Amino acid sequence: MTPQTRAEKAAEAMMANDNASRDLGMKISQIAPGSATLTMRVSDRMLNGHRICHGGYIFTLADSAFAFACNSYNKLTVAQQNQITYISPGKADELLTATAQETALSGRSGVYDVDVTGEDGRMVATMRGLSRTIKGHLFAEDGENTP
Repeated sequence: MTPQTRAEKAAEAMMANDNASRDLGMKISQIAPGSATLTMRVSDRMLNGHRICHGGYIFTLADSAFAFACNSYNKLTVAQQNQITYISPGKADELLTATAQETALSGRSGVYDVDVTGEDGRMVATMRGLSRTIKGHLFAEDGENTP
């Protein structure tokens, strides 16, 4: 299995079980080993008292892109720590894009940078995620019976 095929299959398996990302309308627009791009349309229910996208939804989009990037090797990987900086507001009905890229991977620990942008290309937020690989896989491969 090629690394790209593994990443695609891992993303498919993950999305099938990811109710949160699916229920928020997130879509995977790109997946590769160590990287992922997801999009999410800002709905009225995501707007805060200032009529801009609530930061929690922006964080959730960034966190989901991070999760798909760090699980692209078919090794169960969870967030160890995330830090987000909000730069400009997400707007009502805007399509936000989160692009996660692996910057370091050593043993069970990884570092991923995620940029969230608006439809006009402006930076909405940037997040750094630290990952930790745990036991298990998203799908069985190489003769394994179960993930």
